[in-house]
Amino acid sequence: MRRDAGRPVPRTIGRSAPLGGTAEVPGDKSISHRALILGALAVGETRISGLLEGDDVRDTARAMAAFGARVERLGAGEWRVTGVGVGGFAEPADVIDCGNSGTGVRLVMGAMATTPITATFTGDASLRSRPMGRVTEPLALFGARAFGREGGRLPMTVVGAAEPVPVRYTLPVASAQVKSAVLLAGLAAPGETVVIEPVPTRDHTERMLAGFGADLAIEESAEGRVIRLAGQPELVGQRIAVPRDPSSAAFPVAAALMIPGSEIVVPGVGINPTRAGFFETLGEMGADIRFGKLREEGGEPVADIHVRHTGALRGIEVPPERAPAMIDEYPILAALAAFAEGPTVMRGIGELRVKETDRIDAMARGLEAVGVPVKEGEDFLVVHGRSPEGVRGGATIASRLDHRIAMSFACLAMAAAEPVTIDDVRPVATSFPGFFELMAGLASGVAGSAEEAG
Repeated sequence: MRRDAGRPVPRTIGRSAPLGGTAEVPGDKSISHRALILGALAVGETRISGLLEGDDVRDTARAMAAFGARVERLGAGEWRVTGVGVGGFAEPADVIDCGNSGTGVRLVMGAMATTPITATFTGDASLRSRPMGRVTEPLALFGARAFGREGGRLPMTVVGAAEPVPVRYTLPVASAQVKSAVLLAGLAAPGETVVIEPVPTRDHTERMLAGFGADLAIEESAEGRVIRLAGQPELVGQRIAVPRDPSSAAFPVAAALMIPGSEIVVPGVGINPTRAGFFETLGEMGADIRFGKLREEGGEPVADIHVRHTGALRGIEVPPERAPAMIDEYPILAALAAFAEGPTVMRGIGELRVKETDRIDAMARGLEAVGVPVKEGEDFLVVHGRSPEGVRGGATIASRLDHRIAMSFACLAMAAAEPVTIDDVRPVATSFPGFFELMAGLASGVAGSAEEAG
């Protein structure tokens, strides 16, 4: 049975005690997807520790097995992938179901697009509503063909290029998913594939490609950031330690800043500069947030995040050029902004309208329901903070099959005056298994691990 075919699971959340303890959030979702895919494209064995075991990543693991890689779970967060080498994917025997994961489906399409095989992709109701043209169009330049529903939507069949050619592609929008799909496709194409991004996006794919042995060069130019990838390398299996996900860490961090008396630590969080915009924004809003034990793990910068509630934050205008570094955190920022003093202005966020749902609309309607004034446009959202009055709450919120909408309003509910009901919390499992157990543990002052809870 499809995950979106069952009955909704509502959850009512009331005002919380102060949060305390250690929040051990799950592994980074973006890095987990890429570790599985590059492990499948490498020669030999890749060992992954700290892998996120949410639904999205498990769907990518099943996809890699369907393409011929051997994928084994050895223990909690511990996985082994025995790869087939670049260009070695086999044709899947069945449809590839990517669940709710836009990252998973777009990266997998890229990885198979320059191999002469055919694969059909589908997903849940949310994923089937999202356009795939932004990735299939550049993949067509390699020689791949895609046949989907009207508007470039899933289910979609991709026919890989029998004789792929390298491409030079300038990203029309700031999208790490599109950039990564093109780079993955470039692996099996002869010659040099070049990707130009006028606005830098998260660089996990480039870091990991280099770690697996790809011939990769990056330079800054008048056009933007230029990435050059030599095709047909032999990638070699690696040991990868996945840091904890900064997008998942944003939820307990924000909740601690909403709830008076809270003080928590989130250890081992990835603070890659291309992902750290949310924490930079919190600092500008006046948050007491510190980074301890700075270190590098698996080629990624990592730190322990210490956060303490010291009073109401101030509303600010978030620079629009920061959007790529915090695109997934705008829903929780909007929830947090409801408790700030004055308006918080978020511009340049039109990308949120084509996520799991239209996240600008979902947050605006939800915030209005709990008594928070908002203003929205095609690519902006303004939240008028209610401090010192606080947020009323007392409403039912539509999660719209979106994990980040559900978790954002769950955090808001923990600080609102009246309980808030989320109409369906099932989507939370896509990225943050054990979220509710972890937050309950923090509310009781008990150190919590999402992996153990989930």
